[in-house]
Amino acid sequence: MRILFSFAGGTGHFLPLVPIAREAGQAGHTVAFHCAPQRADAVRRAGFDLLGDEPAAGAGPGKEAEREPLAPLDLARERRVVIEHFVRKAVRERVTYLPDRATAWQPDLIVCDEADFGAMITAERLGLPYATVIVLAAGTFFQDGYLADAIDEVRAESGLPPSHGLAMLGRHLVLEPVPPGFRDPAFPLPGNGRGIRPAGSLPELSKADQRPLIYFTLGTEFNVESGDLFERVLAGLRELPVDLVMTVGGQIDPAVFGPQPANVRLERFVPQDEVLPRCDLVVSHGGSGSVLGALAHGLPMLVAPMGADQPDNAARVAELGLGRVLDAENVTPEQAAGEAATVLADARYRGAAREFRARWASLPGPADAVRFLEALV
Repeated sequence: MRILFSFAGGTGHFLPLVPIAREAGQAGHTVAFHCAPQRADAVRRAGFDLLGDEPAAGAGPGKEAEREPLAPLDLARERRVVIEHFVRKAVRERVTYLPDRATAWQPDLIVCDEADFGAMITAERLGLPYATVIVLAAGTFFQDGYLADAIDEVRAESGLPPSHGLAMLGRHLVLEPVPPGFRDPAFPLPGNGRGIRPAGSLPELSKADQRPLIYFTLGTEFNVESGDLFERVLAGLRELPVDLVMTVGGQIDPAVFGPQPANVRLERFVPQDEVLPRCDLVVSHGGSGSVLGALAHGLPMLVAPMGADQPDNAARVAELGLGRVLDAENVTPEQAAGEAATVLADARYRGAAREFRARWASLPGPADAVRFLEALV
């Protein structure tokens, strides 16, 4: 079977596809990826073949960028970005060239992240089955009320009938690498949704008694637009009796934060699998990748949402007793330190996180997800 994987966003939209794609390759299927040009290097580094090879425009990852002020949370603005970028712009671009490329490659099946509406439309135009992979953990960010009309505009341009809201996201198969109970129950999966583990087995909880370790990250996409959030949170956390690992992304030089005490390590990037097994607390922006990484290791959280689906994830973290929420725009060093100390000292947060990890460990793994895909074809 020939399986074309496609994603429309950044790293957080790519990584949930990786375990499934690897298992598909190991099962003997032919796998290739399609993505935006600026994401091509990440796909190649992961060892996958790429469909299409345009050069990326503008500054790429690793080049220094000037940081931007942190904008106040604005739900209306975030929805406009989704409509204009993920639908009217990205989808229109994708449906102009992806059908021809897919036809030439001749896939039997398309697997895409839940934001890749262009890949779904392409599959429908070509008469191919497709599966969508959930990448937005809380499940509340994409809603019919503000997306349906924009999606149907592009569907009409592609000669397709209206999708009746977001029904096309779950038309064939939905794979959800999210622990049971984290998704907002007001937005359940469709009947053909299947929960899966993010890897063959979740890591063992083997942390020895030692000095607490805090991991502080703003993910891969929001570092440059975070204003002075790094400085404020860093100033508080480094004063605690803990070790601290902070990652700042490929476009910020860690040296700009100046000399740090011996208990602080600043890096552009550290693989989650390297730091999380030794960690006691994850402080993040609440991106789905960061939240799910913490839950995979049974770790409590502090979440400082800045945009996209982060406020939705932060709300679930608080509601489920998995951690506490910081006001990214106004949090002071003292508040960051105090909230971190509270979560570290209260075993209920870690207990709740471990419970979610245990639920997740009981789900089928990526190898089972491949069998679900095979059944589509």
